[in-house]
Amino acid sequence: MNLRRTWAMARKEFLHIVRDVRSLAMALALPLFMLLLFGYALTLDIDRIPTMIYDADRTPESRELISRFTGSRYFGIRGMAGDYRAIEAAIDRNECLLGIVIFKDFAGKLLSGAGASVQLLLDGSDSNTASIALGYARALLQTYDLELRARTQNRRGAGTAAAPVLPQLRIWYNSDLKSKNYIVPGLIAIILMIIAALLTSLTIAREWEMGTMEQLLSTPLRAAEVVLGKMAAFFALGVIDMVVAILAGVIIFRVPLRGNLWFLAFTSGVFLIGALCWGILISAVVRSQLLAYQLGAVTSFLPAFLLSGFIFDIGNMPAAIQGITYIFPARYFVSILKGIFLRGVGAEILWYEAALLLAYAAIVFLIATRKLKQKVA
Repeated sequence: MNLRRTWAMARKEFLHIVRDVRSLAMALALPLFMLLLFGYALTLDIDRIPTMIYDADRTPESRELISRFTGSRYFGIRGMAGDYRAIEAAIDRNECLLGIVIFKDFAGKLLSGAGASVQLLLDGSDSNTASIALGYARALLQTYDLELRARTQNRRGAGTAAAPVLPQLRIWYNSDLKSKNYIVPGLIAIILMIIAALLTSLTIAREWEMGTMEQLLSTPLRAAEVVLGKMAAFFALGVIDMVVAILAGVIIFRVPLRGNLWFLAFTSGVFLIGALCWGILISAVVRSQLLAYQLGAVTSFLPAFLLSGFIFDIGNMPAAIQGITYIFPARYFVSILKGIFLRGVGAEILWYEAALLLAYAAIVFLIATRKLKQKVA
């Protein structure tokens, strides 16, 4: 391989990129736009659950229970219902997800120690959100129940009974339980995969359509030099996008970066090379810019978004789908990003994922090179 010929190929691609101002501006602005859009729009945090309350008892005890719900950040009280029909109508109109019914004899049973009931009505059309809302409501009611038991024992002169088990929670890595700390690192992998694959998927296909690929194949350029030259120009552009995405995640979204910055740079570079080589391979195979763009979008965005563990837990997928996820490098890079950003671990833990990224980049590079060695029919 001749470095002079490789640099000439890279310089040619640099000139193409610089002259196409609109594509260059899109390539530089799109990552930041996507990060801001997905970072603010995608959230797994569930709070301010739309709630309506039907208080049939209207006693100080029922009002105290209502105050617990109104004072919690997890529930957004949309109003007080006069009967069941009002709650049902609000659920049908998607105005509330949770209905709380306090029965008429609530205070009497509570004071007599017989045990009072509270009914929770949930809209189960969104099963995940409904399950979380049910968990919040149950936790609040259990806390309220323990406080009432303690008050009753105090009135009877029995003293305050200690809880049999006192859990002490300590949350590691994401102590505030903010979903953006989980989402934003994964977004970096999605953005790099999309940008790299889409940009390079057009480069060789454009050469085929313009008729200049035959001229390149007639020169002393080797296939590896063509791949490396084209990849070098877009690699520089991808590095800029990567730096912008990381800085935006740390500065704008305040995601903690606890791990080794050099290991992050190394693994990001390896992942970027693999994504660029994949785009070049697509471009070399289909020889059509339109088809290359479509194939690049399907094989980069969808697997990276759905099968990388970015949003959906791979462990909960069917066994066959879990096996398919091992094919896509975004799975390993998302694990690396979350390990570096949130857990602060490095090569001593993530060496296996880094090795698989290296293997993927090498395999795709060799396949793309071999494809370009074929002569024009």
